[in-house]
Amino acid sequence: MVSDTSGGAGGENPGKRFPLTTAEGWRGFVDDQVPEPKQLSEQDLELLTSAGRAAHEAGRLEYHARLIVAATPVVRHVYATGRRLVLLNRHEISASRGLIVTGAPGTGKTTAVTQLGRSYELLQRARLGPAAIRGRMPVVYVTVPPAATPKMLATEFAVFAGLQPHPRQNQTAITNAVCDVLARVQADLVIVDEIHNLDLGTRMGADSSDQLKYLAERIRATFVYAGINAAGGGLLAGIRGQQIAGRFGAITCENFGYRTEAQRRDWRSLILTFDQALRLRRHPAGHLVTLDAYLHQRTNGMIGSLSHLIRGAAVEAILDGSEKITKRMLDAVGLDQAADANRRTRGKTDA
Repeated sequence: MVSDTSGGAGGENPGKRFPLTTAEGWRGFVDDQVPEPKQLSEQDLELLTSAGRAAHEAGRLEYHARLIVAATPVVRHVYATGRRLVLLNRHEISASRGLIVTGAPGTGKTTAVTQLGRSYELLQRARLGPAAIRGRMPVVYVTVPPAATPKMLATEFAVFAGLQPHPRQNQTAITNAVCDVLARVQADLVIVDEIHNLDLGTRMGADSSDQLKYLAERIRATFVYAGINAAGGGLLAGIRGQQIAGRFGAITCENFGYRTEAQRRDWRSLILTFDQALRLRRHPAGHLVTLDAYLHQRTNGMIGSLSHLIRGAAVEAILDGSEKITKRMLDAVGLDQAADANRRTRGKTDA
């Protein structure tokens, strides 16, 4: 028997970190706001007690470790498109329209869809107020497990909804329970990440795709898929793929280019956003922008790699007391293997 422990949006346990694919984890993500640390002079720091200074530095480390989510053109496009689809789908009599966010690894797909979900939920909270939003679940976020079966997918939804399906529970029972709960809590937006784990060329993939289609028909929410090269991969293969293509638009996340002046301007604007968010005592304003060519060469224009690089250097600048980011410091921050391999390849080409 499926046990409903959702209470609308799941129980509270402040001492535990929940994954984003649970109601508790998602709510924590939506609620989470790292306070911007105050810029204290050396004199102000000297006035602090040792405990006060330690707390101040810990806050600065936490802030720079997470820093900001840059509102890139793609993030804005995904949000505008997603919100429009939610509004239009409320009045759809037949099949609802959806969105596929696709692209290469590291181009910001998950960031774009989670920011869509977070912004939409905050908008609903502000519009409805605390009393009306209580017991509702405007956004659902799940990921597709590798080699997913229809029952595995239904279970992912059940976990987010706060249900506890028994291992012996069959797929139909879990699915019905999920649909009943998500209809009751008025889910508006369903985000399905890692959609590239579905291969419609396989029996399991095809059956799982049918399961998603059935859930979309029953839940009556706007579905947003995100995955690696989803629009050009197996997701759109065959008759099932044609059905998806007929109902879903696509937005492609790409790395930032650097060949034209317009591309370089967009890249510098992104870097400036990170630079302005820094709260380092000796970092010259705008200094990172002067390293734009180097930063593009290091990251190949991937926003995920850029964010990791700058955040890593900012944390190191606090830990070593330098309070500023230099090229040498950036050189010392390791990146993912793809970015480092691209850097080596480009270095040989340039040579």
